[in-house]
Amino acid sequence: MPDRGGGPTGPRIRAGRPTRGVRTLLMTLGVLAVLGMAFTMFAGFWTDWLWYRSVHYSSVFTTTLWTKIGLFFVFGLLMAVAVGLNIWIAHRLRPPLSAMSMEQQSLDRYRMGIAPYKKWLLLAVTALVGLIAGASAAGQWRLWLMWVNSVPFHQKDPQFHLDVSFYAFDLPWYRFLLGFGFAAAILSLIAAALTHYLYGGLRLTSPGARATAAATGHLSVLLGIFVALKAVAYWLDRYGLAVKSSDFKATGNWTGLRYVDANAYLPAKTILFCIAVICALLFFATLWRRTWQLPVIGFGLMVLSAILIGGLYPAIVQKFQVQPNEQAKEAPYVQKNLKATREAYGIDDAKVTEYSGQSSTKDTTKLRDDANDAASIRIMDPNIVSPTFQQLQQMKNYYAFPTNLDVDRYSAKDGKNGKDQDTVIGLRELNLDGIPKNNWINDHFRYTHGYGVVAAKGTAADDQGQPVFTESDMPSTGDLGTYEQRIYYGEKTTTYSIVGGPQQEIDYTDNNGEKTTSYQGGSGVNLDNPINRAAYAVAFNEPQILYSGAIGKGSRILYNRTPKERVEAVAPWLTIDGDAYPAVVKGRIQWIVDAYTTSNGYPYSSRTTLGDTTADSLTAANNNRAVVAQQNQVNYIRNSVKATVDAYTGEVKLYQWDTQDPVLKTWMKAFPGTVQPRSAISGDLMAHLRYPQDLFKVQRELLTRYHVTDAQTFLTGSEVWQVPDDPTNKSGSAVPPYYLSMKMPDQTQQAFSLSTTFTPNGRDSLSAFMTVDSEAGSGDYGKIRILKLPTSTTVDGPKQVQSQFNSEQDIAAAIRLLKGGDSDIEYGNLLTVPLDGGLIYVEPVYVRGGGLKYPLLRKVLVTYEGRTAFENTLDAALDKVFGTTASTTPPPDTGTTKPPASANPTVQQALSDAQKAFDAGQQALQNPNGPDWTEYDKAQKDLKAALKRAADAEAKAGKSGTGSKS
Repeated sequence: MPDRGGGPTGPRIRAGRPTRGVRTLLMTLGVLAVLGMAFTMFAGFWTDWLWYRSVHYSSVFTTTLWTKIGLFFVFGLLMAVAVGLNIWIAHRLRPPLSAMSMEQQSLDRYRMGIAPYKKWLLLAVTALVGLIAGASAAGQWRLWLMWVNSVPFHQKDPQFHLDVSFYAFDLPWYRFLLGFGFAAAILSLIAAALTHYLYGGLRLTSPGARATAAATGHLSVLLGIFVALKAVAYWLDRYGLAVKSSDFKATGNWTGLRYVDANAYLPAKTILFCIAVICALLFFATLWRRTWQLPVIGFGLMVLSAILIGGLYPAIVQKFQVQPNEQAKEAPYVQKNLKATREAYGIDDAKVTEYSGQSSTKDTTKLRDDANDAASIRIMDPNIVSPTFQQLQQMKNYYAFPTNLDVDRYSAKDGKNGKDQDTVIGLRELNLDGIPKNNWINDHFRYTHGYGVVAAKGTAADDQGQPVFTESDMPSTGDLGTYEQRIYYGEKTTTYSIVGGPQQEIDYTDNNGEKTTSYQGGSGVNLDNPINRAAYAVAFNEPQILYSGAIGKGSRILYNRTPKERVEAVAPWLTIDGDAYPAVVKGRIQWIVDAYTTSNGYPYSSRTTLGDTTADSLTAANNNRAVVAQQNQVNYIRNSVKATVDAYTGEVKLYQWDTQDPVLKTWMKAFPGTVQPRSAISGDLMAHLRYPQDLFKVQRELLTRYHVTDAQTFLTGSEVWQVPDDPTNKSGSAVPPYYLSMKMPDQTQQAFSLSTTFTPNGRDSLSAFMTVDSEAGSGDYGKIRILKLPTSTTVDGPKQVQSQFNSEQDIAAAIRLLKGGDSDIEYGNLLTVPLDGGLIYVEPVYVRGGGLKYPLLRKVLVTYEGRTAFENTLDAALDKVFGTTASTTPPPDTGTTKPPASANPTVQQALSDAQKAFDAGQQALQNPNGPDWTEYDKAQKDLKAALKRAADAEAKAGKSGTGSKS
């Protein structure tokens, strides 16, 4: 019987070792796994490159990529060399082995264990620290590009008299270099100390000296480098005081030097710098003295000085010099902060005017005429009527409108002399949730785009409370003329589509069947190449892209399709406004995107958090309205770029809007050719540009404190305002600013403006009203006007006005009637308009329910100096407010009053019909299941017709002399 144990008569089987076939399989799987990971990484890189090339911004991709690669290798190599060199030096300086102590005998096992692998271990350690350092440095590509391409501000800080560019571009880069230096010194020190300990250069328990002379000298040099870097840090900290944030009790958030900084911290940093330099020299001197006695004493002195001079002394100055007379001491520094903050946020030219808040005109007829000229009061709220657009103009379930519509200016065909009017506008965008059947082909090949613009007058509603459309139906027709209606790029288009291939795409369907198209826009990435298809199959985790027969010659993949997403991708140095809006320009639908350049290094300018400052009741309800910020904490901002995204081709254009902004000039140097000059903006596009909302919200938040220019007033806090909460929204968020064509007291005609209100800190009365001229083509564009209300009298603020509306008995009764059944009331934007020294408030009231799934305008609330009206139309409400001086509101108008009696038989019959119509209307309003608006509208039409017959009969009888007066 053969020997199974591997004797001379049988083969030896080695237990636990895999067979050759298993080894081959494992090696194959390993190679495939490595290839798979490599191709996944390649797919991400390749698809990014293809996308940037498709939008003609490949220079952005290459510049960013090479900058990251350069920083990765340079700083990774520097860190690896620093750590590796010090390990090698420590190994070379190891002492010869002699009689070993117990400590050294224990370490000897480790020395012997790593001896065969010393080179590999050295390479592994240096490679690891190099990779980490390189990856960290690559993330600082923005700092490098700003530093190497910086341009001057031509403004100097008031303390050190350096150009602002030093703080905005240079100082951040120097701080990064300093941080890298500290990391390299500390890692080198740790690595050298461990190597010295391992090879006996350092001893913890052995008798005799704790360190050899070589180890002492080596580690002393590294400590000297560390302390020298600390000296550099103290020197840079001096300049850092100009951009340092601190909590200042008198003002809250504060940036820049205060009295204690200029008179205690600044000299302390200078003294500590000198001490650190001396201490570093003492460490370097150990190369000759071979003792740590003096450097250790020097280091202890530096630490003690840091505590006493850098901490205790400033606290004493603050306690005994500043606090007893704080306002006088801090006033000069507050003045610098006021000036710098107002300049950095572009609010230094804000015009503050005293405003009485009370009208001096007793002629109500004149006030009524002036009310028409004061503003084109918008009663169509773009944040309310989206469901109404959806119900009346969606046409197909696979189209949808955004939650919040936009306001723009368009010339009305029926307007006088083509006068521009405020227009509520929205696009029918693709809604994949509404397509008849979801599958891969339908979702990505057949239903690929939206279709058409829908627009309505902002200042009018029809008899049924519906918008008065100026562009509507399918295909859309109206005032906007002929334009490309297909929308491949939009705010709701968040998935990819594959177009231009064998599959036809659906435009819409009508009685004649499907209307189809094939994309001819030229954007997107071509999928003819099998490598491209494989890369996108991996990138989108969709294998069908690789082998589907629906993809053929000419097929292109469209993605990154929202306007803000596209602008952010091609200009990653910009902060993107939260509200992109569409406009029809020269036969194309263009998305207009406002973009900002920001900085966190403007000396003395107070910081703000963009995410918090730009939040309001709209962003709370719709995250898509939030600002896209590259840098959330900023103390300088400019609306430097206006961008457009073509809704059909996806073409992105960046225009230089602020021609003086040094931050934009810096980025234009870094990415030449990406931003077009302002002169390239066409007149048609200029007509639709407007002042951006997020910038306005940042400025209004700053102006709650920085509207004052006197340091003493600023320090007392007596003039602090606040942005009120939205009185029509229960989220507790700030009221959003509103676009409105209006006329301020110093203006001769209406201008398209953004407006907001302020209330005193902690109170609800009105303290100020603010607007900014938003007409991009006007000479006053960007001019901020603030009407400051007197503090000696009280003027109702938005919350108080809303409370008065809700508490007025007659209005409350009418609202209860409108709410009958399952109907809901929705309050529109509460608009504020200055009028003859006073302020007029206007608020549209919508009704949703009672069988209606969308809001309709039913009433308009108007109040002016205590006179309030609640009517069916804006004109009727204004007539009532200015037609009576009564302080109370007349009973709500339900349509008309009961008709009078008459002796004329024809008139009597007409009046009888009118009475029936009136009763039918009242019955419709009192329907137990809620107001029946269809029947009510029919009754009102019958009532109007009957009254007209009665009036005609009376007039005819009067002419013949046979009628009687009624």
